[in-house]
Amino acid sequence: QVQLVESGGGLVQPGGSLRLSCAASGFAFHDYAIGWFRQAPGKEREGVVCLSSSDDGTYYADSVKGRFTISRDYAKNSVYLQMNSLKPEDTAVYYCATLIDGDSTCVTVLRGGYDYWGQGTQVTVSS
Repeated sequence: QVQLVESGGGLVQPGGSLRLSCAASGFAFHDYAIGWFRQAPGKEREGVVCLSSSDDGTYYADSVKGRFTISRDYAKNSVYLQMNSLKPEDTAVYYCATLIDGDSTCVTVLRGGYDYWGQGTQVTVSS
C-alpha cells in the first residue's frame, strides 16, 4: 500500500526555520519524482519544490528559491524540505505527492499530475 506521511510542521517566528519530512512506503520511491505542495486558506494550491527521480534534479518555485531546500534519504525512504528564512506568507498546509502510474517527472507532478499524496502538515509563521 502506497503511503506518504508528512511531519515536522509547527509554529515558528518570521525568519525561523523548519524541516519537514515525507516518509514514503509501499513503493520504490527513488524511482519517482516527489513534490512538495502547499495550500493556504482561500488560496490556490502551489507547487513549492520537486525532486526528480532520474538525476536528482530539483525544481523550486520562485517564491521559495534560495530559502527552501529539498533532499532525499534513500536509506530512510524519506524526502525532506528544509525551510529557512520563513515568512508569514509561507503559512499553509504542506504536503508531499508523487505520480506512480504515469510519467513521473517534476514537470508532470508540479502541474498537479500526481496520484498519491499525504495528509499534510501545518506550517504557521507568525510572531
